[in-house]
Amino acid sequence: MTHDDGLPNDPEGIRLMIHALVDGELDAAAALAVERRIAADPRLAAEHARIMALRGAVSRLPRPDVSDAFRARIAAIGMAGTEQQEQAGATEPQRGAPPALPGLIAGAGGGQRREAGTRPSQARLSPRARRFGSFDWRAMAASIMISAVLASGATQWVMFSGAEDGFAAAVASGHRRSLLAASPIDIVSSDRHTVKPWLDARIGVSPPAPDLAQDGFALIGGRVEVISGRPVPALVYRHREHLITLVAEPQQGGKTAQPDDLSSGGFSMVHWSDGAFSYWAISDMERPELDDFVARFRKAAV
Repeated sequence: MTHDDGLPNDPEGIRLMIHALVDGELDAAAALAVERRIAADPRLAAEHARIMALRGAVSRLPRPDVSDAFRARIAAIGMAGTEQQEQAGATEPQRGAPPALPGLIAGAGGGQRREAGTRPSQARLSPRARRFGSFDWRAMAASIMISAVLASGATQWVMFSGAEDGFAAAVASGHRRSLLAASPIDIVSSDRHTVKPWLDARIGVSPPAPDLAQDGFALIGGRVEVISGRPVPALVYRHREHLITLVAEPQQGGKTAQPDDLSSGGFSMVHWSDGAFSYWAISDMERPELDDFVARFRKAAV
């Protein structure tokens, strides 16, 4: 489907526009056009919610304790790189000039010669060297520090620290993966009559998927999670900029359990059972908002 709103119509182009919207890089007219696209397309709404949720998760990561020695090392790396580029630019022959002979540097038109010992700083820097010289090593240092935090165990700790229940920890890990994935859902639909048959066809089980859009919790799709080697269904709801992952594990004993708070590390998690399924709901929403979702889901799923 094509649009005449001036925005890209290819998936990658509109995805970049959503990122620009989240980062506040669009003017009022472009922002309004992107917001209209998001409101009209569940797939774009899911992508926007995923980006917002990921942005919130990263913002809650603990700031790394960076020593002065580490900062000095990063600064030295940046300065060393700048000096190398300056030296390379000083000795780089200009386009169309004859190659330098050993011990000599060819002058303009080859009529003048300079001693090879001339300091690089006295030669004119190439555009490439000048561009590199304007690089801010502080940005590089920040990038390295963020990468180090994300690659460490800090992310896992933020998502679910100190959890004794292995299933709950697996649910938290699955929620984290969904926020980092290209899409948090495998089947994009706000219609439970589409999501439930899709799940049933793949894993032979499908939990209740009530439509709670009028209550502010819109069903946007579902996916299959693999926990302890077993595939289990997961529903995904959206509440404003937040995503809610609801994993439903089929029960054999038929026991019921009231909602139990398993929140940890800045993420809210609630577990309960209705006799047919054991449910695990996790989101970066505040606990009262997740409690509201759980109460509405339980009432609608009866």
